[in-house]
Amino acid sequence: MSTTDVAIVGTGPNGLAAGVVLARAGLRVELHEAADTIGGGLRTASLFDSGVVHDICSAVHPMAAASPFFRAFDLAARGVELLQPEIGYAHPLDGGRAALAHRSLAETCARLGADGPAWHRLMSPLLERSEAVVDLVLSGQRTLPRDPAAALLLASRVAVHGSGLGVRSFRGEEAPALLAGVATHAVGRLPSPASAAVAMLLGHLAHGTGWPLPRGGSGRIAQAMAEDITAHGGVLHTGHRVTDLAELHAHAVLFDTSPKGLLALAGGRLPRAYRRALERFRYGPGAAKVDFLVSEPVPWADPAVGRAGTVHLGGTYSEMVRQETANARGVRTGKPFVLVVDPAVVDPGRALPGKRPLWAYAHVPNGDPTDPYDLVRATIERYAPGFGDTVVAHRSVAAAAYEAYNPNYVGGDIGSGAMTLRQSLARPVPRLDPYRTPLPGVFLCSSATPPGPSVHGMSGYLAALSALRHRFGIRDVPDLAPGPASLAFASPV
Repeated sequence: MSTTDVAIVGTGPNGLAAGVVLARAGLRVELHEAADTIGGGLRTASLFDSGVVHDICSAVHPMAAASPFFRAFDLAARGVELLQPEIGYAHPLDGGRAALAHRSLAETCARLGADGPAWHRLMSPLLERSEAVVDLVLSGQRTLPRDPAAALLLASRVAVHGSGLGVRSFRGEEAPALLAGVATHAVGRLPSPASAAVAMLLGHLAHGTGWPLPRGGSGRIAQAMAEDITAHGGVLHTGHRVTDLAELHAHAVLFDTSPKGLLALAGGRLPRAYRRALERFRYGPGAAKVDFLVSEPVPWADPAVGRAGTVHLGGTYSEMVRQETANARGVRTGKPFVLVVDPAVVDPGRALPGKRPLWAYAHVPNGDPTDPYDLVRATIERYAPGFGDTVVAHRSVAAAAYEAYNPNYVGGDIGSGAMTLRQSLARPVPRLDPYRTPLPGVFLCSSATPPGPSVHGMSGYLAALSALRHRFGIRDVPDLAPGPASLAFASPV
């Protein structure tokens, strides 16, 4: 059997990003996907009507607009339009109130009233150094920061908001709830340093590069990366699950899998100490998903919420702290935090008359087998009375079932690992190069490696640079801009 240069297992955003880099470096690249379609968390499909598409996993992409990989890859030049909602995210509260994160920082602060100045002091300095802050958080986290001022700026805010002291800077309920809703994207205990870092990163981006949705669905991002890979000689195989490392005849193998997946495919070959370290890797709470087909926009009590791309449903700051902390401990609360996205808010072509896609995730304990439909519907009804009457059809997936759909989502953990402070800094194990395994030529490139979850492509990008250096002796970084491939010297982030 012939040997290729690189084999990549998994075609999630990081596997595809690695494929882009390695194919542009002139290597022969083959990607292997167990599902019939590529994309991992970037899949879009028709679930109820052929004319209406739903995002199966991720739907909103602040990192696709901000990350170093996608800045270089240039989605817009490849025909992927990132649509910006007027309001990045909203947080309804009881009594018809809502906190709104407008694209405009000034408008956001104006609506927050007495807490507007505190929000401005929190976000404005981050916006001024936004690119440096993004590059710091999305780095390999093994080198000194390029911009020490950005690092100090972020660290000071993480220290305050990660300890719970930050809530004291606000007077009302709206601003703390608005920020905590963003912090829950870390899917873990609140407050914590990891959740505070996520809140600072995503929170300020809503007023900068935004929280956009790709026109036509998330699958468009995966398609653009796949087209670039094939344009540079790469090959994608779908519908075949790799079950053993021995199946892959390549000089370098990259796994876009969880540590559990790497153990299943290569565990017997891994040194004992490394294998045990992977076995100790902790997975986070689960996500339970409901896809709705609704007859009309969600009837939010505050109509302004209907202009938001993302809606966080968790109540007050105190409610979210209780819910998320209990959830991280494996305790079901009966009142899960829920994220809702109505794509047609910015992409009306996604809807038909009387048929509109609606996306919803609930945070639940890892491995929870409960059908989330009733809980999610009731949570939305709390802030949008009459919502249930608009539901035409639905499909629900329990956290436990998510792993069957995608083995990377262990117990429904869509982030491939708990976002604790230790695991945020030492994913998946403490190593100077976290992408290299002890097996020669074998690398891990999933979100179980730095910088962690989200659709940013950086784990794949950094793993590919490691493979280029250590397996092929190539230190020049490929140019990722549209057009013919070339090598241009650059230092990795």
